[in-house]
Parts: sequence; structure tokens; C-alpha cells
Amino acid sequence: MPPPIRFGEFTLDAAARQLLRDGREVHLEPKAFDLLALLASERPRALSKAAIRARLWPGTFVSESSLTTLVAALRAILQDAPRRPRFLRTVYGFGYAFCGEAAPDAPRRPRTRFRILWDEREFPLAEGENVLGRAEDAAVALDAASVSRRHARIVVSGALAVLEDLGSKNGTSLRGRTVHGPVELSDGDDIRLGRIRVTFRASARAASTATEAGG
Repeated sequence: MPPPIRFGEFTLDAAARQLLRDGREVHLEPKAFDLLALLASERPRALSKAAIRARLWPGTFVSESSLTTLVAALRAILQDAPRRPRFLRTVYGFGYAFCGEAAPDAPRRPRTRFRILWDEREFPLAEGENVLGRAEDAAVALDAASVSRRHARIVVSGALAVLEDLGSKNGTSLRGRTVHGPVELSDGDDIRLGRIRVTFRASARAASTATEAGG
């Protein structure tokens, strides 16, 4: 089966026999779905009416009006105008073709959200450097005497978060061990900055690359 494709506001998944409009399923009569899947799979090649009828109704005689009615029903679902088609083009005296701009559906990949929890407060971590300390402009501002102004930092790069001490007076520890160099963080890690204990959290959420690219 071909992979799902996107065209306009629609996503067609032939393997799952599913049509989505802006993420919501659209109900299609089985033959209408078969017609859309057939034309989309053969795009941009035009198929004759006889060839379409042979694929949709194999071994069965159906009148030409049956196909015409089916095309009209499919166009109504797709909100496609016959004279100004976005997706289904009539090839007069021959048949039909899928004419829309279609591309493989953008895969959904995990997107990780990092944050620090301290004393019922939550600090989101951004891509790049996130300083932890008493400085007012620190990404994780910790108002505690045992914490240096620029105590440590967490560097986020995609799905990776790395902790480093910044030469703090009272030191940084992770999982009970003093941090001497860059160390990768995992969800639920306990971090101690001087006498202050914070928790590192990481959670994944799905995000469409197409949506991200579009802003």
C-alpha cells in the first residue's frame, strides 16, 4: 500500500482506508474512497472511464452514470468544483485524473519538552544554554544563599539535555555524584546545587514536522 499523502487540507491513508480533513475523519462511501485512492495512486495520469469501472466494479456491468454519480459525490466531499477543480480533473471524452498537489504525509516525530521543578515552581528549558543560579536573568532563577549567581547550566540540543557546573562555590551533583564535566540528563534526575535540590523532567509529545516548518 502507498504511504499516506496530503493534498490541501486532506490526508488520505489508503492502507487504513481513512480520509482526514484537518485531522478529523471524513466519512466516505466505500466506492467513493476506492475512486479517490485509485486516482491519487495513479496521479497525474488520467484514467479512462472504462478502466475506472473495471477497477471499481470488476466483472460487473455498470452504466456510465454510476461513475458520474460517484464522481459528483466525491467532489461534494472534497468541496471540489468541476469547472475549477483542485483535486479531480475531468478529461472530457476520456475519463478523470487527480490534479491536486500531493506529497507524502509528514511523519509525526517525538518532540521533547524539558523543565526544572523546584519548590512547586516550574522552569521550562529552551533550546541552547539555560543557566541555573541566583542571577535575575537566569533561566532557572534560584533565590538561595548556597547557590552561586551562575551556578550551573543545562544545554538543550534537540532531544538531548546536558548538565555542567559553572565553577560554583558549593558545587553541583547529579544522582548523588559531583559533576566535574558535562553529563547527560534523564527524566526524573535529582540535581543538587549547593543545598538546593531540583528535579529535571523530560516529556515527549508528538509534533508534525510540516506544522513546525510552517510556523
